[in-house]
Amino acid sequence: MTEGLPMEVPVADLPPRVRIHEVGPRDGLQNEKEVVPTEVKAEFVHRLADAGLTTVEATSFVHPKWVPQLADAEDLFPRLGDIEGVALPVLVPNERGLDRAVALGARRIAVFGSATETFASRNLNRTVDESLTMFEPVVARAKADGIHVRGYLSMCFGDPWEGKVPVHQVVRVARRLMDLGCDELSLGDTIGVATPGHVLSLLAGLNEEGVPTSAIGVHFHDTYGQALANTLAALQHGVTTVDASAGGLGGCPYAKSATGNLATEDLVWMLHGLGIETGVDLGRLTATSVWLAGRLGRPSPSRTVRALAGTASHKES
Repeated sequence: MTEGLPMEVPVADLPPRVRIHEVGPRDGLQNEKEVVPTEVKAEFVHRLADAGLTTVEATSFVHPKWVPQLADAEDLFPRLGDIEGVALPVLVPNERGLDRAVALGARRIAVFGSATETFASRNLNRTVDESLTMFEPVVARAKADGIHVRGYLSMCFGDPWEGKVPVHQVVRVARRLMDLGCDELSLGDTIGVATPGHVLSLLAGLNEEGVPTSAIGVHFHDTYGQALANTLAALQHGVTTVDASAGGLGGCPYAKSATGNLATEDLVWMLHGLGIETGVDLGRLTATSVWLAGRLGRPSPSRTVRALAGTASHKES
């Protein structure tokens, strides 16, 4: 790593610490065409934990037919039992998924909803309201068992089929998710079309309907190069949970225009430059993404990974 960089220059009124919700092992890998071996996934999660990430979304208990890449959830999750002090949430689509996750000892789950009808139909084969009805017993059972529940909400800023998504429409579905009993809400910019003003408008709309900023996380894709700008806007509003994917992996198998997630390394570089604590060792994280890129047979799309890996190679030569 370039010695002493990024230079730390704090900006007033930003959170002192941000919790990064690492989604690489689940959201990052789910769209890979070639099945990644279970042992590689397990090592990936272990390496992320060793790099200092305290929340690593491990896998998804969806039916293998829908996401073949994550069909090994029952095999993978037990391999992570030796990781201490790291939350390992898993995605569950319904009560059957919850049963599978709880049987393996999962204590943090996530449900995945949509702010638009077209994506709900394509992703969940249900209307928005029908999907919320499906989630109701999942969240109720989880909360009764003391399990932490995250509610993902996709297409919050734009939809490839419906175009603009009104803020009030997103707020309505978000409020419903919170009313079910979700502990936190992740706002998904699934196709990466958000801009900072839109982010601030949605956050304000949620606050007006009683959703506290402390319960909100943001999940940006970098399709139009706006992910870091949108993240900074969210931080200025007080958001302290940011989703990211190591190496910038990921997309959405149900929305072809959805490109990679915000790269965790790019996020950490910005946060550390702002003097915001993350607990993440950027060198170890970068090495992890370089290692995984080798297993996937292609370079990481993360600009920070490429820059730091290039600096390391120059030093070695």
